[in-house]
Amino acid sequence: MKILPDEPRGQGSGRSKGRGGRHKGGRRPRLGRFFAHGDLRFLILKLIDGKSRHGYEIIKAIEEQVAGAYSPSPGVIYPTLTLLEELDWIRGIATEGSKRLYEITSDGSLALKANRTTVEAIFARMVEVSEAQVDHGAPDKGSTGGVAMAPRLRVALDDLTRTIEQRLAGDPPTKDQIGAIVAVLSTAVAEIERG
Repeated sequence: MKILPDEPRGQGSGRSKGRGGRHKGGRRPRLGRFFAHGDLRFLILKLIDGKSRHGYEIIKAIEEQVAGAYSPSPGVIYPTLTLLEELDWIRGIATEGSKRLYEITSDGSLALKANRTTVEAIFARMVEVSEAQVDHGAPDKGSTGGVAMAPRLRVALDDLTRTIEQRLAGDPPTKDQIGAIVAVLSTAVAEIERG
């Protein structure tokens, strides 16, 4: 069993998406880097402690913890899950299709306890970021033609993009698959225009 001690906090490798725009008072709250080196593995452990999750659910849980201010990419989450499996801190269980459900192991629970201070600091930082998002309204001027975008809407758009990418990953999509996705999107566009 490998248990790593609490690590010193500092500038990490996780990055804010830096969602532009201005907040009340003309300044965007300073989010900085989200995670110090190694923080993500403890965050993931804590998120699956007591509740098994798919990789996508972990991404969503992190987004929700910070009110949409940050979304880790699958290219960050899945290698970290692989590392945690190699450390024997989690185990992946095959489920429907290519999805894997991750659950914490007894070694993972021990690692979580041994790094309790780090875990508490990570979640305290996430609460701070979430409160800053809520307090300042988290407006965003991105690719929506200058329209301020609420965090919930940004998360929903990210979900849509990610879902389509996952659905079309692997073998080239058939005409029927593309047609079905286009039909759903066209219906959504019509509903939004009517709303």
